Amino acid sequence: MRIARANRLTPYMFMAPAAIIMAIALLYPLGYMVWGSFRAWNPSQSIGEAEFVGLRNYIFLWNDPNFHESLIVTLKFAFFVVSLEMLIGVGLALLLDRNIRGMSVLRTLFILPMMIAPVVVGLMWRYMYHPTVGTFNTTLESWGLPKVDWLGDHALMSIIIADIWQWTPFIFILSLAALQSLPRSALEAAKIDGATGWQQIIHIKLPLMMPVLIVTCLLRLIDAFKVLEVILVMTAGGPGLSTEILALRISRTATEFRELGVAAAMSNYLLILLLFFTVAMFLFTKWQEARARRLAAAIQEDD
Repeated sequence: MRIARANRLTPYMFMAPAAIIMAIALLYPLGYMVWGSFRAWNPSQSIGEAEFVGLRNYIFLWNDPNFHESLIVTLKFAFFVVSLEMLIGVGLALLLDRNIRGMSVLRTLFILPMMIAPVVVGLMWRYMYHPTVGTFNTTLESWGLPKVDWLGDHALMSIIIADIWQWTPFIFILSLAALQSLPRSALEAAKIDGATGWQQIIHIKLPLMMPVLIVTCLLRLIDAFKVLEVILVMTAGGPGLSTEILALRISRTATEFRELGVAAAMSNYLLILLLFFTVAMFLFTKWQEARARRLAAAIQEDD
């Protein structure tokens, strides 16, 4: 009896150190942030010295038009970057899922943007968008076209393009790995049944890839809500509030405005929003996994 009980407890004993470290490193800062959001807290005082104000910080943000503007900018930015990156990344993976000479070199080139530090990416694109000596305006001028105020009139679009350039390779690599792990028997059965290339993509490849694509989309969505360095270097949130996403507003509220309690409340709003999207994507993933299992079972029965 004791040996059986010890065997049951052994896995938990090995997991306990990691669980304790995670609890200290994750739950303590999270609890500290939640507690700070209920106080009129500033950097000149400890959290214990700050006045307890209840939900005042949350109510203030709920009625703050600047917070609403940053939230809208964040949602627009996340929607466009994730949608376009998924479209381009999955499309490239489907296009290059074949035996091509030098494929390893192509993969290395594709992932290079991911290796560059975000600050460097921001500086690169800021100089390319420069109104007089930037690459884009110089090219437009050589073609006889008018120059464009990229970081002025088209600031949000400009940072979206920069983010797509940096993170589409992430979608491409994971999509290609998902494609190459698909059961070949399913694809061969579809070919024997006379399915065209598009029919294989729509009815076989994409449904079987969907669990991986959903997780990939969720990872990019979470990261899109936390982009800070690239936007800070390129536009600093301007002009006006046109590119100030929530992560940047939280940073400015804490450092420039010195309102740590309000910044903590804003962080909690962002956390709730991300939790909502995470739970929604998780439920959708479960549904897609069940659908993929039914599809794979149907294919095996046909074989």
